[in-house]
Amino acid sequence: MTILTWLTGPNGQLISSACVIIILLLMLFMSTRLYASYRNKRIYRLLTLTIPLFMVQNTVLAMLAYPEQKLPPWLHIVSMILQIVSFIIINFVFMKLYTHRGAQIKVMPFVLLIALTFVIAAVQSVFMDPSDDILPGGQYRLLGLDFYSLIVTFMILLGTKGTEMNGKFSASLITYFILDLSRIADGYVFHGSVNWLVLLSYFLPIVYFMQLFLLLFEWVIERLMMTYQSSITDGLTGLYNRRHFTSKAEQILRRQKGLAVIFCDIDNFKKLNDTQGHHKADVVLKQVAEIMKEESAGIGAAGRYGGEELLACISTDRVKPDRVAESIRSRVEKETIVTVSVGVSTSKDGMEVAQLIKLADEAMYHSKTTGKNKVTLFNAMPASKKKALST
Repeated sequence: MTILTWLTGPNGQLISSACVIIILLLMLFMSTRLYASYRNKRIYRLLTLTIPLFMVQNTVLAMLAYPEQKLPPWLHIVSMILQIVSFIIINFVFMKLYTHRGAQIKVMPFVLLIALTFVIAAVQSVFMDPSDDILPGGQYRLLGLDFYSLIVTFMILLGTKGTEMNGKFSASLITYFILDLSRIADGYVFHGSVNWLVLLSYFLPIVYFMQLFLLLFEWVIERLMMTYQSSITDGLTGLYNRRHFTSKAEQILRRQKGLAVIFCDIDNFKKLNDTQGHHKADVVLKQVAEIMKEESAGIGAAGRYGGEELLACISTDRVKPDRVAESIRSRVEKETIVTVSVGVSTSKDGMEVAQLIKLADEAMYHSKTTGKNKVTLFNAMPASKKKALST
């Protein structure tokens, strides 16, 4: 017996089913974690309930591959029902996951497809002749269900057009469509005589479920990244929140010889809010935040201290902080409808980040009270003024 003959026999189906079940177990683990961790309970519950149906179906397929067991013919119909229903449900789940929130995925077409599966299965069971419908290897011709599976796959594939679906999801549907075609060609045209068609029908399911696994894994990674991102950034500006900004500044202070903190406050921001509304004020705040992010990119980090107060921390090894501060002030004046008052402090031995922020805040306050739209270096302030601010 050659390896090809061995693979195209019952053992090939057994290997295929075993691999698919292992992939499904991994997917089941991820789906239960999603169900426990996120608010969209209904869709994750549906995913968690559907995966075991596929596992049962693949177990039945492995059993049916050995004709000497003489299993009842109706088990073949049950296997096909499980396959089609599970396929419909899991594609509904993935379409819900990967379609833009604004797009509506209607439930009723999927319900009708499932209902029609049972109707066709009932008709199939009535007209099924175990003696005429058997194929090489102990499989049965289930004409109605076989071709209905192909139609369902094609309809769902067409349903992805016009929606913002992930290209990888469409690729998985194409894989499944090819799988259905290979099964039909093998069962109704070549009757198991073409080895490569048999191999396709055995091993394309592994490819298909691996594609689904990667889609689900990608979804989990995206959710984790979004959760992490929301925990370290300000939702409006996209800058680091105060806690994470402090952490980034401490890292720079430990690794570099010097650190500077640039403290910016948008001038007359309350007046802007009162006269042009919160939406316009938010737009301006985002513009200033983007400028600070761009000016500190590669040399430090930017964060939101609170309200209209924004911060940047930069390493002083490569740049002069007063030039960066002046660039921020100048760009805000030219590119937006507001100005900023800026304060700058630089580190000395033994200084902590919290102290640097406090000194930069004091320098900013000096800019604010002496004309606005200017940069003040804390170290360049008169000693009397420093003392007055400190007290």
